[in-house]
Amino acid sequence: MFKHNYNVIGVMSGTSLDGVDLAHVNFEINNNKWSYQIFECATISYSNEMISKLKNGIHFSKTELSELNIEYTNLLGNIISEFIAKNNLSNLDAVCSHGHTILHQPENGFTLQIGNLPEIAKITNEKVICNFRVQDVLFGGQGAPLVPIGDKILFSEFDYCLNLGGFSNISFEKNNERIAFDISPVNTVLNFYANTFGLEYDNKGKISESGNINAALFDELNTLDFYQKAYPKSLGFEFVKETVLPILESYSISTEDKMRTFTEHIALQIGKILQQKTGRLLITGGGVYNEFLIERIKNYLPTIDVIIPDEETIQFKEALIFALLGVLKLRNEINVLASVTGATHNHSSGEVF
Repeated sequence: MFKHNYNVIGVMSGTSLDGVDLAHVNFEINNNKWSYQIFECATISYSNEMISKLKNGIHFSKTELSELNIEYTNLLGNIISEFIAKNNLSNLDAVCSHGHTILHQPENGFTLQIGNLPEIAKITNEKVICNFRVQDVLFGGQGAPLVPIGDKILFSEFDYCLNLGGFSNISFEKNNERIAFDISPVNTVLNFYANTFGLEYDNKGKISESGNINAALFDELNTLDFYQKAYPKSLGFEFVKETVLPILESYSISTEDKMRTFTEHIALQIGKILQQKTGRLLITGGGVYNEFLIERIKNYLPTIDVIIPDEETIQFKEALIFALLGVLKLRNEINVLASVTGATHNHSSGEVF
């Protein structure tokens, strides 16, 4: 007999490398309808040394990756344990952790999220549900995006759910099934250039706003093969490092102009997905704080009602949804949608330690 209440922690580390998001969540299910309440939450920043390792992990040897996986699992386990202790949390049903994506190559049948080793359960002394992506890739899917089932279950009052993190991704209903896919890089590129000014990010998009659009660069970015592909499709940091940054770096223009051009590129690509659409668009993720980017997105969406929610939902929506994915796994219910990932069938994914 399944429970009606679940007391869990959701843990997420995104490609923008701003740290580990943790959210203590209570879920309740009544008459097949889920509701949630977010309690304590936190973002724990990485050390500069760890940021460097996570950025460069795609170039590591198998041995180096294995060592990084162990190191990161220990780090993540300790972060979770400290969060539990600091907030005096008890009677948890599970810790539901995404881990950190280092390699994402679904076309090669491969995806790697570190921090998902069995030792994490010993470190936290809790039941841990993790490694949500691997099974989907084995079933022929992209292993991403995974958040859309949470959009469907928890945010059904919105017509579209857009996340602006390391990458932008969107989910919505089409022909009575959930559709979702990655749109373009966002903070993986903008933060890279903000870092060259000694900043973690472009505060409110002020640097980007000060630049000018380079028409040739803008056109070259918009004609990349990825944007012509049909969904399901997903992006990894490899795309940024091997394709996008080399294009940007090939132009002898100011960093401000590169950032301005890329901001317009992000907005245009989002606009193309939602052209001539109406309804309510929920936007979450760190990119929400880039006011200039939001202004440019709105420019391309004149008939859409753009909604930016409360702070907790902006910052911790992905941690919230991975908490839900873990609960669904506990119940052996579908937590990955084939309509979104391209897998052979819907399934209940994740490992339980």
